[in-house]
Amino acid sequence: MMDYDESTAFMGQWGRFQQVVFFLLCASIVPNGVGVFSVVFLTDIPRHHCLIPEENLTQDWRDAIIPKEVVNGKQQQSRCSRYRLDVVRNLSAQGFIPGRDVNLTELEQEGCVDRWSYSKDIYQSTVVSEFDLVCSDQWKQPFTSTACFLGILVGSFISGQLSDRFGRKLVFFATMAVQTIFSFCQAFSPSWKVFTILIFFNGLGQISNYVSGFVLGTEILTGDVRVIFSSMGVCLGFAIGYMILPLIAFFLRDWTSLSLAISLPGVLYIPLWWLIPESPRWLLSQGRVEEAEAIVRKAAKTNRVEAPTVIFKDYRTHDDDMHPQEHLNVISLVKTQSVRSTTVILCLVWFSLSIGYFGLSLNTSRLHANPYISCFISAAVEVPAYMSCWLTLKYFPRRLSVIFILLLGGVSLYLIQLVPENLQYVALALEMTGKCGFTTAFSIVYIYTAEVYPTVLRNVGMGMCSSAARIGSITAPYVTYLGSYNKALPYYILMGSLTIASSVVNLFLLETLNRDLPETVEQMQECQGLCNGLKKRKYLEDEGRKNLPIQREVRQDLQAGPWSISKKYEKHMSLLIY
Repeated sequence: MMDYDESTAFMGQWGRFQQVVFFLLCASIVPNGVGVFSVVFLTDIPRHHCLIPEENLTQDWRDAIIPKEVVNGKQQQSRCSRYRLDVVRNLSAQGFIPGRDVNLTELEQEGCVDRWSYSKDIYQSTVVSEFDLVCSDQWKQPFTSTACFLGILVGSFISGQLSDRFGRKLVFFATMAVQTIFSFCQAFSPSWKVFTILIFFNGLGQISNYVSGFVLGTEILTGDVRVIFSSMGVCLGFAIGYMILPLIAFFLRDWTSLSLAISLPGVLYIPLWWLIPESPRWLLSQGRVEEAEAIVRKAAKTNRVEAPTVIFKDYRTHDDDMHPQEHLNVISLVKTQSVRSTTVILCLVWFSLSIGYFGLSLNTSRLHANPYISCFISAAVEVPAYMSCWLTLKYFPRRLSVIFILLLGGVSLYLIQLVPENLQYVALALEMTGKCGFTTAFSIVYIYTAEVYPTVLRNVGMGMCSSAARIGSITAPYVTYLGSYNKALPYYILMGSLTIASSVVNLFLLETLNRDLPETVEQMQECQGLCNGLKKRKYLEDEGRKNLPIQREVRQDLQAGPWSISKKYEKHMSLLIY
């Protein structure tokens, strides 16, 4: 039976139809790059201290009423306390001068009972300054980002199953609409709770849209074009959006205007509904052969090639018995040992990569005094990462590539701890090397995962792995938050260790280079170690019990010299070597 690639080979790989699908799907990913990392600016914490109300205080006391504290070896004003205002007011009225007549360390302190004063040298306003997410409420700041990633988790988990049931195209545009609508609504949030709820629903359409578009393009395109699309096309679209974000945020420095700006591009993509087709692979998996052939014929006409009379003739061999394939769901990923082991390994890899990638990305506002420059550097690093990813996928095995790149990223984070304080640029270079490694590995893993799972499980499998990645991204804001207590703990020890552990378990996955995409669960290859290792061990043990006398002879021959082994012993040699 011919597979999809063979049945549609007459169209070529890079005709006008493929070009339109390629560039439109890549362009549709740009808003995701803008939206996902908008929390870097929306929830950034401006410099702040306790608000000093209009009081009859001398300038000396106004300058001294905020205590000084040492943070990371530097002295700065306290963010969450001040000297008691009633005491300062009395001392100022009596003409006492702080530091000369009064020992400030002996004065009683109080919290910021009159709210806070926020610096506007970088931002006009953020969600933090709008809703006072500081001091006792500081936990709400990372939770805001976590709420967005929680929405992405739920969205990616649901969209995978919906896409396999109702089609790639419908879910692709539905999640794009959800993303646009809730990005617009969050700009009018009257409270932090409302903003958190809206950003949760905004997250439903963020990476869910990315995954749906990725799978749609992967199934429509074929050959080398599919590899370029999966490894570099959509990734560069995401990186372009990521690089555009600091430019937008630089000119729109209040959080409401920024929220409105990142919601508008979604409206521009409405005409794509009539330009991007449904996946013929998915239609065939549902038994809808006529619809799949209609799309391919239209594509052939666009490419100016003649289609055969019957395109998917092997699918029509038993038309009377043609039924849609069974609707598989997430339970199908754990039914069999082979699929279950593959899913567990891939989920661990995705989880570790997500913590590292988002942990370093959300930390961009602390890399440089100017957060806009920091964000742009972090985004620009992804461009060579995606280009190297394409070259890697084209010429090197998937499994070994992921292992090597993960080791590169993990070791780079470990080395940062050895850099002296006066060589911050070296530390920055190592951190960007780690970010480049995470980015490259992430983009490889996307296509790697799509190649591992069959068509009937591909979107569910991608959704499950994406859900594991979302769990990592949910914890990433709090991993970054740990840096305020110990800088080495989150970035280097935790991220580096997870990355190296992921590189080890990746050894057990299968290799997919130069192999056709599997269409059914039966065509899905078994992973190298955890899946068939147990089956192989059981088989070898059974065979070993049957052939103990022959094995004794083989051992004797081995003692005499390995070249004396006869051909008839080759099978049993494999038992001994194992």
